[in-house]
Amino acid sequence: MKKLILFFVLSITQLIAQKNELTGILKLDSQISFENSFNNKFTPSGGIEKKSPLVGAALSFALPGAGQFYSKSYVKSVIYFAIEATAITVGLIYDKKGDDQTNYFQNFANQHWSVNRYALWTITNATKINPDININNYKVFNSDGTVNWVELNKLESAIGNYYSHHLAPFGDQQYYEMIGKYPQFNVGWDDFGDENTPFNYGDPLTPNFIYYSKERGKANDFYNIAYKAVLIIITNHIISALDAAWSASRYNKRLQVSAELKRYEIGYRTFYYPQLNLQYKF
Repeated sequence: MKKLILFFVLSITQLIAQKNELTGILKLDSQISFENSFNNKFTPSGGIEKKSPLVGAALSFALPGAGQFYSKSYVKSVIYFAIEATAITVGLIYDKKGDDQTNYFQNFANQHWSVNRYALWTITNATKINPDININNYKVFNSDGTVNWVELNKLESAIGNYYSHHLAPFGDQQYYEMIGKYPQFNVGWDDFGDENTPFNYGDPLTPNFIYYSKERGKANDFYNIAYKAVLIIITNHIISALDAAWSASRYNKRLQVSAELKRYEIGYRTFYYPQLNLQYKF
């Protein structure tokens, strides 16, 4: 039995020695086994960190360019961040310009356009425009001289013709739009004349009407630029997030890491040095 076991052990040892090219000499066989254990390349599990596309997308959605920086795409990171900073700056500047211009044209209107002047001209000329109107049915002015807006709007509807709009309440956004947009409100400007000054649809508008209309248009132009800047900001966040996810994925595909134990022989001595190989494909 002992002979059988001994024969079995010797056979296995011989097979291992043949496979690993062992010599049977303890010192040499130890070196050969050590080399065979480390000479194969491997990818370290805790070595170079791969980039998460999800993390990259989240970073760039929060701040365009951050996901690209995370994936080491530095040039694109700078580009996306520059677009964001520029769009925000432009949006804030032109929104402020729009506010300032709005304050300017509204103040101009408050100084040069009067609802009382408009209402008085309308009452005086109502029957000229529409002979069927009975002006006594409309109490446009209150006892204190202020305009009754409800009665004025009723009279505007009854007149018809070029009175195509009801004057919006004072201070409303539509109020400031109407008085510089529709010819029926031309008579309310202080350079028009008085309630006895004739006016027909198609007659020249007053200089103040035209000037005011242009100034209001400038405010709209400023707000349109600010609005487009906001659209650019939103688009930049979305595109940057998608690109960051793609960049992280590309980064992982370009990255290859391996490690091996290099053998160097100097004279009769053999030295072993660990070597880490990092390959990055551009």
